[in-house]
Amino acid sequence: MPTCNKCNKRPVVFNRLYSGEALCKSCFIHSIEKKTLHTISKYSMINYGQRVAVGVSGGKDSLVLLYILKKISKNNNNDIIAITIDEGIEGYRDESLTIVKDFCNELEVPFKIFSYKDLFGSSMDEAVVKRPSKKVSSCSICGTFRRRALDVAALSMQSDILATAHNLDDHLQTFMINLFSGDVGRIGWMYPQPITYQNGLKKIKPLVELYENEIVFYAFHMGIEFQADECPYMNESIRSDFRAFFNDLEKIHPGIKYNCFNSMNKLSRIVKNSNNDKQIKNACLNCGGISTDEICSVCKTVLMLDMNKKKLKN
Repeated sequence: MPTCNKCNKRPVVFNRLYSGEALCKSCFIHSIEKKTLHTISKYSMINYGQRVAVGVSGGKDSLVLLYILKKISKNNNNDIIAITIDEGIEGYRDESLTIVKDFCNELEVPFKIFSYKDLFGSSMDEAVVKRPSKKVSSCSICGTFRRRALDVAALSMQSDILATAHNLDDHLQTFMINLFSGDVGRIGWMYPQPITYQNGLKKIKPLVELYENEIVFYAFHMGIEFQADECPYMNESIRSDFRAFFNDLEKIHPGIKYNCFNSMNKLSRIVKNSNNDKQIKNACLNCGGISTDEICSVCKTVLMLDMNKKKLKN
């Protein structure tokens, strides 16, 4: 049996094809934690003594992020809390809420649940019924609500930082979605360096330089139980197609995701250094939230759902 090419002692459990590393369990776990710390340091994501709210869904990425941030928090005197968003998807979210509750209790991390229904007046299941047509995808509604819900949740918990568990694969897919939808302005927001918004909240993505399959493997070897079921509405998004596209390319050309990630960052930085920064500092005239227009996407979505609900009644 081949031995780890880092410690030269223990048997290999993971082959990192894009780097040529063959790692044992211990060295693999250390590499994931070290890389996360490196990302946090490189992009100046967390400072000493700050309160960090972690968006925890019950999936592999968010649970791994919570575990690692909790593990390193003592050295940096950080207060770690978990916030969970209940979209209101019957038969899907219930399991993950239980997983999050049990995991937070195990780590002794305080957590709180916030729901779409309470924040926006509609659960995700209700929003799907109230939308004008399937041209308005469930994922676009959910993404709009989720971003605002996390902001509200983090601020209500008096957090300095909101940490989300987007990995490298997620980042590439989002870039492609923005590119193909013609939303070039958003590409400037994607550079991993955190942005502090008008409300004082700083958003970070500590797992952004990790492959999705590495995070799954880390969760498995750390014994972290997570929800494996996928959202019942996920097939309405083009994200799944981009995921399959990049995974197929990576099998043929190991490391191509990293090449794309580096290229994307260069493009994102160019856009970011233009006048794009001015756009994200606007406040919605209706709710006061962050917006690129006079009225934010959340308020527009809520209005759209309410108007169509009235049409359905008539």
